[in-house]
Amino acid sequence: MALISPELWENYERDGFLRLGKLLSDDALQALQTRIDAIMLGEADVNYEQLLMQLDSKDGAYENAGAQSLGHKGATLAYRKIQNLEFDPLFMNYMERPIFREICAHIYGENTPIALFRAMFMNKPANQGTLLPWHQDRWNYLDRDPMITLWTALDPATIQNGCVEVVPGSHKNGLLNGAHMSGFLTQEQSDEASNGPTQFLELEAGEVVLLHNWLLHRSDKNHSNQSRRAFSVCYMDGRTKNQQWDENFTRVWEESAVLA
Repeated sequence: MALISPELWENYERDGFLRLGKLLSDDALQALQTRIDAIMLGEADVNYEQLLMQLDSKDGAYENAGAQSLGHKGATLAYRKIQNLEFDPLFMNYMERPIFREICAHIYGENTPIALFRAMFMNKPANQGTLLPWHQDRWNYLDRDPMITLWTALDPATIQNGCVEVVPGSHKNGLLNGAHMSGFLTQEQSDEASNGPTQFLELEAGEVVLLHNWLLHRSDKNHSNQSRRAFSVCYMDGRTKNQQWDENFTRVWEESAVLA
């Protein structure tokens, strides 16, 4: 029996996002929260040289966030990003849930191999956090565009602490001409997005939302005492190649996990 109804898929096609509800039990949520805090504090049994880690900016400016590079950068809960979490067994187990497999089969086709791209923790520490400008999720060095992201709230995501804001239906316009090749919009495009009908994706901790990667979205700084921890992973066609450097992408739902 399908976990997502045809009516819900129609909503996704219309809006470019779909709320999947709370998929994490309280115990499972706490396990992921505890695990990511341990990783930030340097207390986890994990190979830190495999993890891309970035400290948050102190002034909220995107361009002033720390360097994105492999390795631990000190015991602090003020990391902005921790990427390559497919190397952590707890997060990898979560990414292999049946509902995510059903989503990938619907989007890419039942027999298409699926790989993980940018399995990452995104954080806006209390009264801090980096403003993320309007953008689409796309990467010009890949030979095909990944189409979907699953975004899981590890804390309550509210307007006050910088939840994701989207322009419903904007994915149907495709890739925007003039936008930076990394997906960031021009100032004119950003102004247009801000002035149009937007929607804030406020979520309870443990809730998940499916996002089309071409959907215009942004997020503000955290103006509250509540951190905004989240886990985001892009699922893509497993045959995707990096056209600029050799890169192995981890496949899911296969005996052989790594794409050579």
